[in-house]
Amino acid sequence: MSRPQTPPRQFFPFGNPFRMISPKGSNLPSKLAAILNAFERSLAERLRKLHPSSKDDVLSLSWMKLAMELLCETHSDIKTLIKELDLPVPDWNEKWIDVYLDISVKLLDVCNAISSELSHLNQSNLMLRCVTHNLDSAESKRLARARASLGQWRLNISSSNSRIKNCCTILDSLGESLDLPKVKNSAKGKVLMLALYGVKVQTVFMCSVFASAFLGSPKLFDLKIADTYSWGQTFSSLQIDVNNEIRSTYSHGKFTPLKELEAIDQCVTNLHKIIPENPEVEEAKPLENAVSELQGKAEKLSEDLHLLTNEVDSFFQIVLAGRDALLSSLRGS
Repeated sequence: MSRPQTPPRQFFPFGNPFRMISPKGSNLPSKLAAILNAFERSLAERLRKLHPSSKDDVLSLSWMKLAMELLCETHSDIKTLIKELDLPVPDWNEKWIDVYLDISVKLLDVCNAISSELSHLNQSNLMLRCVTHNLDSAESKRLARARASLGQWRLNISSSNSRIKNCCTILDSLGESLDLPKVKNSAKGKVLMLALYGVKVQTVFMCSVFASAFLGSPKLFDLKIADTYSWGQTFSSLQIDVNNEIRSTYSHGKFTPLKELEAIDQCVTNLHKIIPENPEVEEAKPLENAVSELQGKAEKLSEDLHLLTNEVDSFFQIVLAGRDALLSSLRGS
């Protein structure tokens, strides 16, 4: 979704808070170390799964669905880790509670913003299906309406979404609080904070990629993660490749970095050229192939958007359930 060119806004106007962070207090009891290592191995494996096999994978809706699916798994793992630590909420330090609640409420807002944009894309796709219906006939008035609607589709798809803009502000806030709280006299607390750090890194990065795609903006995070984290190198490699491909896409002036949407835009542009500005039945060029191609891509987009929306909804429910469970435990303590 293209936007008027404006000077790039850095996510952090007062400098990048993502200084190199190394895991502290690694001398953990063997049982706790095993719990943390298992969590971090799973995190690293998910990051490897996300690594695009080709540049065409980046910001395809299927890749975005996978990203959200793996994010759901990581957040589910946190709940499992808390149980394995045998760390009931009444034993939590207030800072740990604040960290968890702060992350969760902001992620709920991020989910709502992403869902809003997916709904917008679905509505725009419905417009295309109406256009293809009008193109089933070579009647001049219907062709004229279809041609006008194709132009309107481009305007609609590139219209600004204030909720996604607000999402960037939320991500800024999450990034600024990425640093680990200092944990004293609690090995279990250290494990929890180290695990939450990994969750926040994966979440902030992936959500920033989604925001960049939906805003039509090359603004992205460049997080600096110490290699001393077992998943650090895997994450850094993923981040470099994904960010480079997205920035390259924008540098070539593409309409949108979303692969399926870019393919549809090419069909729309082609049809707009084929249909005369003032069509007459006898002048109308054959449209069957172009219309059929657009119909197929619009149907595929609808399916992919549905699957991605379901994953975002699942993520929302996982975050909400974790937050509700924590609040319920606090009320009962």
